Amino acid sequence: MNAAERLGPALLGRLPPQVRKPAYDRTALKPGIAHLGVGAFHRAHQAEYTDDLLEKDFDRWGLIGINIRPPLLTDTLGKQHGLYTRLIRENDEVEARVIGSIMRVVDSQDSAAPALDVLASPEIEMVTMTVTEKGYCHIPSSGALDLDHPDIVRDLANPEAPRSVPGILARALELRMASHGRPLTLLSCDNIPTNGTILGNVVRSFAERRVSKLAEWIDDNVAFPSAMVDRIAPATTKADADTVEERFGYHDGAVVVGERFRQWVIEQKFAGCVPRWDLVGATFVDDVTPFEHLKMRVLNGAQTTLSYLGVLGGFEHTSDAIADPLLATFVRRMLTEETLPTLMPVPGIAPTVYVEQSLSRLANTAIRHRNHQIATDGSQKIVQRLLNPIRDRLAKGGSITLLSVPVAGWMAYLIKASARFGSAWPVSDPFAEKIAAIADRIGSNSKLLADAILAIDAIFDPSLAANATFRAHIVAGLDGLLSNDPMAFVRQVCAGPTDARLKQPARSA
Repeated sequence: MNAAERLGPALLGRLPPQVRKPAYDRTALKPGIAHLGVGAFHRAHQAEYTDDLLEKDFDRWGLIGINIRPPLLTDTLGKQHGLYTRLIRENDEVEARVIGSIMRVVDSQDSAAPALDVLASPEIEMVTMTVTEKGYCHIPSSGALDLDHPDIVRDLANPEAPRSVPGILARALELRMASHGRPLTLLSCDNIPTNGTILGNVVRSFAERRVSKLAEWIDDNVAFPSAMVDRIAPATTKADADTVEERFGYHDGAVVVGERFRQWVIEQKFAGCVPRWDLVGATFVDDVTPFEHLKMRVLNGAQTTLSYLGVLGGFEHTSDAIADPLLATFVRRMLTEETLPTLMPVPGIAPTVYVEQSLSRLANTAIRHRNHQIATDGSQKIVQRLLNPIRDRLAKGGSITLLSVPVAGWMAYLIKASARFGSAWPVSDPFAEKIAAIADRIGSNSKLLADAILAIDAIFDPSLAANATFRAHIVAGLDGLLSNDPMAFVRQVCAGPTDARLKQPARSA
């Protein structure tokens, strides 16, 4: 076998025995699922679950992958007829599996037409999506459609040629209503609380401004279940691709890497037929909320905390940050003392055990998850991961000394990226420019910085932003984290609050 031969159907029969391959006839696959946003996470999660299902109970659940944003799929998955290698990395262990559930891929970056052709097809019964938090064009603090979002403004003016996720989905549903009328389930697989509710909100809100009967048809024929998804799948590196070629003897331009752990909890609210992912490890439940709160507030809360404090402390990866005794102590205390009391009971899961399991997963040295990658789009994440538990704690009179630190960390991370603070690192966040402008205007006055950033009501609910205790903690956090030694502030918080502003609520500005 040629070492440089690219993965494809012709190579499947000649793969080395240690590489698991699809145990079904891919030529018999028929499409039933469309997926928006074919990135590393989808390929390491939903596409693998679907591959498992096809092996166990072969049916018409082939996947068609669609990207409406970069990167292009034709040059990677397209050249490999949808095949790719999923590597499991756990410290020194490497396990390879070729996934075959993606039948074909569609690039729709230049025009919505190719995506609409697939989504409107009567063959498609289920649409899943991983489009990141900002892809929903919603207001994070309320979950409502952001009617001022440039893509929404454009799509409402050009509804037949949309480019936003809400616009494309509404148009696809309009085409389905006008042609065959078959029902459809739209399943969000993004880390957003009540993601099905938010997806339903933005699609219905868009539809209400389009065709008079469309919103009514959606109510009768479309389901928006919520889901909780979990598997750490960092961005693929050249070293990952090299591993496949060096260990297994073939070239793969679409390798993905993940940890062994995976979880998928789906609300039982479907329209039409549904893939039986529950036969291969997914869980169908009546209420996803307890599961999503546990995952978002514990695992994702820890990831977000370690990303911002890790960057501020000079650590490149999550595993590097949690290997630091100070940050490990801080995040464990934050989760056990302040986060866990905000959670509702989760069937079959002991919260304290879940905390230790999550921290162990983050310590996996083989998963090279860059802190800057996790820090991306933090303005879309901190509401569910940090601000909601903070709000719950304040409502019950609980301490927020620890939970407030990563919120200030997110602010400090973006502030330090501004020109006024030396452009310490490049950042990617929808509110990066706004916060850079605030930093350029205000400078290093922590109170004024906090006042200006907390006034961004798309992120901070006004009632929370006005809370004197919360404001005092954010000001103290900015003071410490913008200093020359941010880890000294973290050490001080771990030792117990000594700053008077942490003991006494500041006066409202």
